[in-house]
Amino acid sequence: MKKSVKSGIIVFIILLVVIAGLIVFESLRPSTGIEINSTSNVTDIMEEKLENRINSKAYGKKFIAAVKIEGTIQEANNSYNQNWILSTIDELKHNENNQALAVFINSPGGAVYQADEVYLALQDYRTSGKPVYVYQGSMAASGGYYISCAANKIYANRNTLTGCIGVIMGTTFDLTGLFEKVGIKSETIHSGKNKNMMNYNEPLTDEQRDIMQAICDECYKQFVDIVAKNRHMPTPKAINLSDGRLYTANQALENGLIDAVDSWDHMIDDLANDELKMPGLKVKVYQYKRKNNFRDIVLGSAKELSQAKTAATLGLPVSVVEEMNNLPMTPMYLYK
Repeated sequence: MKKSVKSGIIVFIILLVVIAGLIVFESLRPSTGIEINSTSNVTDIMEEKLENRINSKAYGKKFIAAVKIEGTIQEANNSYNQNWILSTIDELKHNENNQALAVFINSPGGAVYQADEVYLALQDYRTSGKPVYVYQGSMAASGGYYISCAANKIYANRNTLTGCIGVIMGTTFDLTGLFEKVGIKSETIHSGKNKNMMNYNEPLTDEQRDIMQAICDECYKQFVDIVAKNRHMPTPKAINLSDGRLYTANQALENGLIDAVDSWDHMIDDLANDELKMPGLKVKVYQYKRKNNFRDIVLGSAKELSQAKTAATLGLPVSVVEEMNNLPMTPMYLYK
């Protein structure tokens, strides 16, 4: 046998002896009183996942529907569509295999009308006896929180910003002085002294300000009443919390505006295990997605060009012209 081969065999035998010695040494060492039971933890997790897979098959076609509500709440935009949301909720209400809704909300809010429609749709869903759990993403403000109030339980991420309970009607611009300075005349023919209110070519009167404030106040009362009713708190407390501010997740929890600060997965587990008594129940995701077509791109570019030209003519920042063109004439549950 060659010398190099003999040397390799000797080294291998020495390694085996060293390893065996270490094993014996460890087995004879006194216990420190600290146990790291990582193996059993991994085993427990694997067993739980296996049990959930078995349970999931036993439940057949039954499922939890994860419905995502994202973006500004209005009739339709790139990330939100009112008709899609309402029809999806109604379809799931009548779907015998659907056992519950897990609603994910990531929204700064939006129009009062649309927010209330979704809130009422979720309340109607609950009349079927199936629960609704809401999970708040990075933001569930104003109309996003309004919709959350329809849930049996509200969960939030630890970094969520929520609340912002209040109403806004947008901004009015009086450009009559600027128009006079640059030599622009703008006149709107109208009947009824308040028909042209909040238009940029006519100053806002005290009467018109009172009219808009009354609309805001009525929508605000509706919001506060919903918070007080669904969060089971006295109206004075709800009013005190409803000053339009944002709350962190922990602040919202302390004030009773949400039920838990936790992860999405833990909320699903609580819903399946504790509420439905169906551990491992599968989850189906429902999310609206809209793809921009060529027409959208062209129109968007044309609008941006027009706004830039108008801003240059008037000597205004482009952002001001954009806001003027996007002013909502309806009350908004929206974080600004």
